[in-house]
Amino acid sequence: MSRIVAISTSSFGKESPRPLELLRDAGFEVRANPHGRTLTTDESRLHLDGVIGLVAGTEKLTGELLRKLPALKCISRVGVGMDSVDQAAAKELGIVVVNTPEAHVDAVAELTLAGLLSLLRKVPTSDASIRSGGFEKPMGRLLGGKTVGLLGFGRVGRRFAQLLSGFGVTLLAYDPQVTTAIAGVELVDLASLVSRSDVVSLHLPFSAAAKNLIGAPQLAAMKPDAIVVNTSRGGLIDEAALLAFLEANPKAGAYLDCFEKEPYTGPLAKLPNVVSTAHIGSYAREARVRMEVEAVENLLRSLA
Repeated sequence: MSRIVAISTSSFGKESPRPLELLRDAGFEVRANPHGRTLTTDESRLHLDGVIGLVAGTEKLTGELLRKLPALKCISRVGVGMDSVDQAAAKELGIVVVNTPEAHVDAVAELTLAGLLSLLRKVPTSDASIRSGGFEKPMGRLLGGKTVGLLGFGRVGRRFAQLLSGFGVTLLAYDPQVTTAIAGVELVDLASLVSRSDVVSLHLPFSAAAKNLIGAPQLAAMKPDAIVVNTSRGGLIDEAALLAFLEANPKAGAYLDCFEKEPYTGPLAKLPNVVSTAHIGSYAREARVRMEVEAVENLLRSLA
């Protein structure tokens, strides 16, 4: 039986040697990502040839690919999102798929707050001015007193709501999975959330049903100075519709950590009312180490 475990996340083990030590102490040979970025399907096919386990990132693991990997027994995601894995095919092939649903929560919630505040106070604009020799003082807005709509109210959404509690905001939430009352949060439908909110923040996994959940109709119903925040997954927002909304409403804004196609090189990155980051939600040292250790522990349990 193969004793090779492949790593596809490009930053794996950089913050702590512990995850790699766990694999090697268990007698596995480790095959690292040779490209330093998200693998293409063809690259994954070569990288995963003959491996028994995969510590996975966000690369696409299609059914067609999985059927070409007869030795593979376990996929352990570093993170919570499972939309990149064809789980039906994995089940059919007897491949165990596991994730780390708790380790990223604080990191993503804190980044969401950081990105929102950065956009409201136009921090990147003033920073860029100083770096170019100027001293621009752009007029921003306060978070306090705003209505914040949380689209999805799972682990990250709830943690983000806790972080917002000191700002004196009104909290709305739309989540079909949440049916019981939550102290301090008003449960509403999607139409009410987008029309009433000053800030619409997405906190839900990607699925076919959720594709372009925020599209032209929802954006048209928003306030002309509304802010859209996405630290969840690309594909939840219709990027062309968002571009049109932000161009038509320069007082509106968006903070985006996720894009439908990554790396992102599209027109949203050129708008002055957009702040963007490179899908760094889990990239806080403490959270990243915990995620990697848990992913390895999950893998080892599955292969035992």
